[in-house]
Amino acid sequence: MAASVLLRAGLGGPRGAQMALLGRTLLRRPAALVTVVDRSAPARPSHSSAPQGHGGSKAASLHWTGERAVSVLLLGLLPAAYLYPGPAMDYSLAAALTLHGHWGLGQVITDYVHGDTPIKLANTGLYILSAVTFAGLCYFNYNDVGICKAVAMLWSL
Repeated sequence: MAASVLLRAGLGGPRGAQMALLGRTLLRRPAALVTVVDRSAPARPSHSSAPQGHGGSKAASLHWTGERAVSVLLLGLLPAAYLYPGPAMDYSLAAALTLHGHWGLGQVITDYVHGDTPIKLANTGLYILSAVTFAGLCYFNYNDVGICKAVAMLWSL
């Protein structure tokens, strides 16, 4: 009985199961949904366009590669800082950590801040935060024990 129903519906052939699961009615959007989707489309380009501050895809690709290189560099710097602490390692950590944090927070701004004025304010605040962070870490390295020694002191508590 069920086989005859499937054969009459055209679903008994070799591609019948596919048609049952991917029938034409399942692949179309309802008309009401199409109008809602069209009205809710973003008025400005979304993530598919080139990121702000990067002129073309080559610059964005190089930036992405730089971000990954700094992340991999940090993976090597952290154990090296434990094994070979010193001023060179302290300043390398200060630069790499600041750059890594700057780029990470920049992506948060890109994803969650909308509108021209708020984006400009957030980016300005990010540059100020990054500059103060780097200056503070350099000050700490020069006038105090340094990042490596400070982490070792925290671990010894």
